[in-house]
Amino acid sequence: MTMDVKKKKQLMTRLIPLIVFLCVSIFLYIGLFRDATVLESTFIGRPVPEFALNDLVEPELQHDKSVLSGKPMLLNVWATWCPTCYAEHKYLNELAEDGVYIVGMNYKDERKKALRWLEELDNPYKISLYDPDGMLGLDLGVYGAPETFFIDSKGIIQYKHVGDINPRNWNSELKAVYEQLK
Repeated sequence: MTMDVKKKKQLMTRLIPLIVFLCVSIFLYIGLFRDATVLESTFIGRPVPEFALNDLVEPELQHDKSVLSGKPMLLNVWATWCPTCYAEHKYLNELAEDGVYIVGMNYKDERKKALRWLEELDNPYKISLYDPDGMLGLDLGVYGAPETFFIDSKGIIQYKHVGDINPRNWNSELKAVYEQLK
C-alpha cells in the first residue's frame, strides 16, 4: 500500500507543472483572438454615474449627469497628452459639423493646455467637462484616452469604443451604433 501512495505522489508531482502549463497556454491562446479595441464596460445598459464636474471652458459652470441625457450623444474622453486624441480630433470636428452631438471630457489634463488645444484645433464639443483628477473616468472604467461612450437620450450608456474614431471605423461600425440611439 505504501508503494501505491508514493507512486501517486510522484505522478501528481509530475502532472502539476503540465496542468499549470496547459492552463496558461489556453489563457494565452484565447487572448490572441480577442479584439484589443473591445474592452467590456460594466456600465453598458446602465445610467451614467452621478458626478459634478466643472466646465472646461467656463470653470464657474458646474455640470452633473443631467447633461448626458435628453438626446443621443457621444461622450468623448480626451487629453492633450494623448497623441491618438490629436489624430482623432479633426474627424470629431467633421462629425460635429454633420450634426453628431458630442460631449467632451478632458481627462487628467491641465486646463490651460486643453483650452489652447481647442482654440488651435477647433472645438467639436457641445459641452466640455473637466475631469482633472480622473474621478469620473474611474467611475466609467476608462482605461486611457481616447475612449468614447455612446449614450442614449435617457442617459443610458449603450456602447463603449476604445481608441480613436476615424472615417473607417465610423462608417463600418460606429455610425450604425449612433443611428440606433436615435
